[in-house]
Formats: sequence, structure tokens, C-alpha cells
Amino acid sequence: MANHKSSIKRIRQSEARRLHNRYYAKTMRNAVRKFRALTDKAEAEAQLPKLQSMIDKIAKRNIIHKNKAGNLKSKLTRFTAKLA
Repeated sequence: MANHKSSIKRIRQSEARRLHNRYYAKTMRNAVRKFRALTDKAEAEAQLPKLQSMIDKIAKRNIIHKNKAGNLKSKLTRFTAKLA
């Protein structure tokens, strides 16, 4: 166990941040999963900007890496374009 007050506080802070980051990362993954289950092109094109915005915000806060965000957005755009 930590001996210093500052290290005890740091443990509390990092645990709170970890839970916060996990929530947003999981929310994004679920949104991507639901998006990939879509079959209607018009609906997918309507939801794509919202999902890209969510991914950008999460990358901006360093919850996911910016390159991962770019790869995800690219793949989701290609998925939308392939829908009939």
C-alpha cells in the first residue's frame, strides 16, 4: 500500500479516470458494432457523421489513439459505400 498522501490520491484519481475512459471506449465499441449491423444504406449514411464525431472526440481525449480513430473512420466509410 502507498505511504504518501499524494500517492494515495493519485491511485484514487487514476482509478476514477480508468473507469471513465472504459465507459467511453465501450460506448464507442458498441456504437460501431450496431453500425456494422446496419443493412440500409440511407440509415448508415445518416448515422455515419455522428459516429465519426464520437470517434474523434474519444481520440481527442486520448482514450483511443488518433491512428486507430482514423482507421476506424476509414473502414466505416468503406462499409457504408459498399452497402447496396
